[in-house]
Amino acid sequence: MKIKHKYGLLLVDITLTFNGKSKVIENMVVDTGAARTLISQDIVEDIGLQVELQDRIVTYFGVGGKEHAFRKQVGQIQISDFMVQKVEVDFNDFGYDDINGLLGLDLLMKAGFNIDLLNLEMNMNS
Repeated sequence: MKIKHKYGLLLVDITLTFNGKSKVIENMVVDTGAARTLISQDIVEDIGLQVELQDRIVTYFGVGGKEHAFRKQVGQIQISDFMVQKVEVDFNDFGYDDINGLLGLDLLMKAGFNIDLLNLEMNMNS
């Protein structure tokens, strides 16, 4: 799949399915420095995904300091030809206008993606 290079970042689109509703989430940062995938809660509210009492609250520590997110199981995540069912993903108030989350090592490694920076492509190991 092609990777976009914008704002000095590597960006891809993913498709998330929650309770039978799917949404393409554009401009996810390919972030090999993020242990887990994190998605803006604002971008998924229209498909009914929001924090609930039974959701686990998690804390992140990074360059920007301490952040909190809620962890929720979604029905499916699709990235190009890679698809994973019933996966837990973290959501928070991401706070950027045109960037909707971080595609972290949890999903990048599960898919076995090779990142070709010269050609701006991300492909699965065959």
